Amino acid sequence: MPAPAPLPHLAATAAEPPSEAPLCVQTLGAFRVWRDGRVVDAGAWERDKALQLFQFLLIQRRRQLDKLQIVDRLWPDADPEAADRDFKVALNAALKALEPDRPARAEGRFIRRSGMLYGLDMDLAWVDAAALEGAVAAANACLSTDIDGAIILLREAALLYAGDFLPERRYEDWASGETERLQALALGTMTRLAGLLVDRNPLESLHLTQRVLEIDPVWEAAWRIQMEAHLASGNRPLALRSWERCLAVMRREIGLDPLPATRAVHDRILAS
Repeated sequence: MPAPAPLPHLAATAAEPPSEAPLCVQTLGAFRVWRDGRVVDAGAWERDKALQLFQFLLIQRRRQLDKLQIVDRLWPDADPEAADRDFKVALNAALKALEPDRPARAEGRFIRRSGMLYGLDMDLAWVDAAALEGAVAAANACLSTDIDGAIILLREAALLYAGDFLPERRYEDWASGETERLQALALGTMTRLAGLLVDRNPLESLHLTQRVLEIDPVWEAAWRIQMEAHLASGNRPLALRSWERCLAVMRREIGLDPLPATRAVHDRILAS
């Protein structure tokens, strides 16, 4: 699998797009859109349904859906006539926001229609969530032959995860599954990276595990790696302290003791 294009740093300001792609979208930690290098102002969407439509199509990536499938997910309680009207109004508003100079009745540049199907032209778009997945896939492909390359790619993926997917939509049925999926992917990625760095860079490993545990305190693999990183740093007392905190959190949050694999790390620390 070829390596993905260099991944940008999401510290870009609203005036600085994170990529040279015609359409750039940040969905992780915040929602921002750049068109041809210029930020799309939040007021350009005019109505929330237009924004919902665009964000829903972002989740689909290259998959195209017909209008009925889209409205059934976005506005399931609307009667057919109202849903059809809402879709048309939302689509026109989204096209206007993305392409304010588009001639009337011209085909959309970014939102494409094929017969009765609608979807985004991902060849013209850079989306942080897609870039994260691409970096993880590339890292997985080279992990057995190029550890250094895999570490670089996993670092890029961890950097891209700036927070929840579309945080303002986290309770929407059509977005919540993607939020959970991307969070699990990011936590797994950061944990794997931390594990690879235990001996190479234990301080970075500790920072990564702390970040994981701030998001999900019962992500037990992160506790194990944190204990190992403290031990690799020569700090046995902090390694034992991580065990105590892990034990307390697991009992408090899910009513269970840590797994045997975690206790085995604790036993190894005691024996060190």
